[in-house]
Parts: sequence; C-alpha cells; structure tokens
Amino acid sequence: MNIGQAAEASGVSAKMIRYYEQSGLIPRAERTASGYREYSEPDIHMLRFVRRARDLGFSVAEISELLGLWQDQSRHSAEVKRIARGHIDDLHRRIRDLQEMANTLTTLADSCHGDDRPECPILERLETGDLIAAIKPRGGVGRAAR
Repeated sequence: MNIGQAAEASGVSAKMIRYYEQSGLIPRAERTASGYREYSEPDIHMLRFVRRARDLGFSVAEISELLGLWQDQSRHSAEVKRIARGHIDDLHRRIRDLQEMANTLTTLADSCHGDDRPECPILERLETGDLIAAIKPRGGVGRAAR
C-alpha cells in the first residue's frame, strides 16, 4: 500500500511516517519502480505500535528502545518495565509542574480585579518575575480584603 493508505490504516499521518523514516525510528519503506513508498502489513503493524506508544506520551527515543525490545524475542521484560517506570516518573513530575503552574496562575487571577483599571497583578508578576510571591500567603490579609 502507498503512504496515504498506510497512514489511514495505521492512524499515523503521512508526514509523521516520513519523519519516523528519516529519523531512523522505523526502517525506510520499500520503493516501487516509480519511486513511491510501498508498505506491507508488518510495516502497518509497526506504525500502529509507534502510534500507541506516542498516545501514551513516550518520546521518540523511548519508542526506539521499545521497538527494539518488541522485535527482540530474547528480550527481558525488566527492560520494558524500566522504560515504562521511567516514563511514569516523568509523567508524575510533569503533572506536579503543571499543577504548580495552575496554582500560581489561579492565585494571580484571583488577585486581579478584572475591571477597567490598568493595574494588573498578573502582568506585574510576569514583568518582575516574582511568581513565588504570588503563591505565598499574604500576612493577615484575606482575599476578601482586596
């Protein structure tokens, strides 16, 4: 099948298939006499594997390792688990980072009057870089006192 058909069958866009080939993540497709890429069922199976790994947020480097292990019948599942656990740790770190950003932005948004005045604590904190002060409790002043 051609690249368009492979893209549809695998759920990976033609652009990403080309990128994966160019980066060496997947082997280059066979070519027809006229130079068109030609994909087989095993190629589609591999592309689906890559798509599912990307759906879980694995990096291209991690997917490369997973592909190698998937194709190695003498693999040790401990290696696969190591990659998965490392990715889980990274996801948890990113979740914590995103939660901290959301908390900071919530505090900043709560401190903004959101009216016709030009003063805006959100812009002030972005300008000064003092985002930590935005999340520290204010000494004795409740939010209602704004």
